Amino acid sequence: MKIRYYQDMHGRWRLAGFLLAMVSVFILSDARWFFNPTIQSVGWGAAALSGSIWVYIAAFDKDLWRTCMEVLYFCMAARGVINWMG
Repeated sequence: MKIRYYQDMHGRWRLAGFLLAMVSVFILSDARWFFNPTIQSVGWGAAALSGSIWVYIAAFDKDLWRTCMEVLYFCMAARGVINWMG
C-alpha cells in the first residue's frame, strides 16, 4: 500500500518538475529572448520552481546528496531571477 501511495503522490510532482525544467531550458536557450529581461526572469522563475519541486522530492526520498544538489540549483535559479529583474 505504501508503494502505491508513493507512486500516485510523487508521479505527478515528478512530471510537473520535469515539464517546468523543460520549459525553463527552452526559454533560457532561445536566442530570440536572450536580451529580454522579463522573459529571462520567467525562465529562471520556472527553473526555480522546478528546483523547489525536486528539492521536495529528494528530501522525501531521504537522499541527502541529491537534496544538496537541488538546493544549489534552486539557489542559482533564484539568483538568476534576481539578476534579470534588477
